[in-house]
Amino acid sequence: MRWADAGGRAGVHDDRSALRNQAEGGRRNSFAEAGLSTLVRTRQGIELELALAPDEPSRLTLPHWFEDVSSRFASRVALRFEGVDSSYAELADRAGRMAAALRAMGVAPGERVAVLIANRPEWVTAVFGAARIGGIVVPISTFATPDERDYILRHSDARFLLMQRHLVGRDFVSELSQLYPGITGAPAGRLELDELPELRGIASIDADGAIPAIEPWESFLERGAGIDEEQIQPIADAIDPDDSGLIIYTSGTTDRPKGVLHAQKAAVIQSWRFGELLGLVPEDVVLTAQPFFWTAGICMSLGATLSVGAKLLLQESFDPEAALECAEKDRATTLYAWAHQEKAMAEHPSAQGRDFTALHRIESDSPLAPLAGIERDAWGIHSSYGMTETFTLVSAQPAWAPASDRKGNSGRALPGMEIGIIDPEGGAPLAVGLRGEIIVRGVTLMQGYWKVPLENVLDGEGYFHTGDGGYLDAEGLLHWTGRLSGMIKTGGANVSPLEVEKVAAEQPGVRAAIAVGLPHPTLGEALVLCVVPTEGSVVDENDLIARLRERLARYKVPRHVLVVEEAEAPTTGTQKLRADALRTLALDRMAAGRVEVAGHVYGG
Repeated sequence: MRWADAGGRAGVHDDRSALRNQAEGGRRNSFAEAGLSTLVRTRQGIELELALAPDEPSRLTLPHWFEDVSSRFASRVALRFEGVDSSYAELADRAGRMAAALRAMGVAPGERVAVLIANRPEWVTAVFGAARIGGIVVPISTFATPDERDYILRHSDARFLLMQRHLVGRDFVSELSQLYPGITGAPAGRLELDELPELRGIASIDADGAIPAIEPWESFLERGAGIDEEQIQPIADAIDPDDSGLIIYTSGTTDRPKGVLHAQKAAVIQSWRFGELLGLVPEDVVLTAQPFFWTAGICMSLGATLSVGAKLLLQESFDPEAALECAEKDRATTLYAWAHQEKAMAEHPSAQGRDFTALHRIESDSPLAPLAGIERDAWGIHSSYGMTETFTLVSAQPAWAPASDRKGNSGRALPGMEIGIIDPEGGAPLAVGLRGEIIVRGVTLMQGYWKVPLENVLDGEGYFHTGDGGYLDAEGLLHWTGRLSGMIKTGGANVSPLEVEKVAAEQPGVRAAIAVGLPHPTLGEALVLCVVPTEGSVVDENDLIARLRERLARYKVPRHVLVVEEAEAPTTGTQKLRADALRTLALDRMAAGRVEVAGHVYGG
C-alpha cells in the first residue's frame, strides 16, 4: 500500500498497524490504516522507519519538523492552556514572529537562546522561533535556584533570554535584578553585564516595563515587524540535521550540571519515533506533567503529540486536584506523569467519582488505573532505556506491544542505535548474558558536553559509557540492572550526590555529608542526606533542609536528613565516609523509626 501526502511524498505501509490496533482494543488508528510510515535514510546512510516523517533527510531539523506538523495539521488544536486553544497554524505564526524579533535583535545562527518558561504555549513559540533562525536553544529548569540558573546562563554563553516573570510564588524578574544589579539601569536590547558578558537582551511574559532591559513579551515581538518571512526562510532552509540545536543541562557525577549538546536531528527523530512507539493518533488528548526543559518533555510529551496532530493539555506546574479536573473536563486519553504524581492524584479526596472513562493510555499498575476502569495490561512505556545523552530512548518495546513482550526487559536497540556491554574494569566486550556496563552510540547520541573535549566524553569507537549496569540476552533484548555510578534518580529526575553534598558541607555545623538514594515505591529512590556534625555542634534536620532549599532546586532537596555522629560513621582506610555502608545504616535507622517519605513508611 502506498500513499501521497499533500506534498506528494510517497510512503511505505507499516504492517505493525495490526498489532497496534489489537493493543488498542480495536480502536481505529487512522495513520496505520492509511499506511503513513516513511523510510528515511540519514546522511550517514542509516535507515530509520519514522511514522509520518517526510522522506527527505534534510527535514530532520527543528524548524522543518515544526513546519511539517503545523502545515499538515494547521486547523487542528495543538495546545490547550488555561482554557484557551492554540491551533497548529497559530503556533507557527507566533513562532515566526519570535524568529523575526530575535533576528531583528541580531541573534545569529549558532548563538545560544536561553528559555526560562514553564509548560505553556510561549515555550513552544520561543523554542521554535529561536530554532527557525538557527539559534541553539538552552532550556532552563524552572526548578533551578538563582545560583543554578546563573551558572547555566554563564556556562552556555547565552546571547538572549526568553522568560516568564511569575511562577509558583517566584518572581524571576526580581531574582535577576537582585543577582545582576546592572540590569536595572541598562537600555532595552543593549545589556552589558560583567557577570554575563554575552547576554544582550531579555524578553519576559508579564513584564511591566519598569526595567527597560527586560522587555514585555508583546513589545519585544513587535521588533520583528520589519522582517518578513522571505528573510527568515532561507536561514531555516540552510540548517542541517547535524547542526547543533539544543543544550540540555542535566545533573551528572560532578557538582555542576553538564550541558548536553544535541544535534537538530536528535529531538526530531525521537519526536517522530515516540509518536509511533506510543501509538498516538490525531484524536488523542494528552495531559502531561513532564516539564519541557528536559528531553522527555520535549520529544515524548510535546514532540510525539504534535507529530501525530493530537491535542496537548498544558499546566504550568503540577497540582493533583488541577490535573484531575483537567483530565476529566478535557477527556484526556493519555497521561504522562511520574509515579509519585499519579499516586498524589489517585489519593486526592476529589479523585473518587470523577469520569475518567476516556483515559486509556496509562500503565495498568498505575494507582489511577482502577479509576479509569483499566483492568488489563494493554499499554505500557516502562520497557525502555534511555538518558539525556541520547535524547531519551536507546531501546524500547512499543507501548502497544503484548504485555508478555514488555515484561522484564528494556527492549531492543532502536534503529540507528547500538548497544554494547563491556567489563567496567578493563573495558573488554562481554558475551551475551554476561553483566557489565552499558555503552551506546547512534543517531541520537549527543554531540558532546558543552565546552568539554569530545575525546573526554566518548571512547575511540564513538561509544558513550553510561555508568549503568546491564546485559543483552540471546534475543537482543536489553536488561538494565541498575547504576554503576553514584547518580540518584528520584521522581524521574537525576540528582548528582556531589552537588547536594557540596552545598550541605558549606552549612554551619556540618563536617561531612553523603547523599544516598534509598529504594522507594513511587519515587524510584528517595534522596536521603547523611550528615556528620562538627565537634560540639548540633545539626537540626529541619533547619538544614530549609537552608538547602535556598540553594538547591526542589527535586534536589533531601527528603530526610540522618545525623550520624563521628564515632559511628563508617569510613574507609583513608577516613573517607563509605556511601554503601551509610546507605545500609540509613535504611536500618529509618526502618527502625518507621520514617515516612512521600507516603511510604520504611519498615512498615
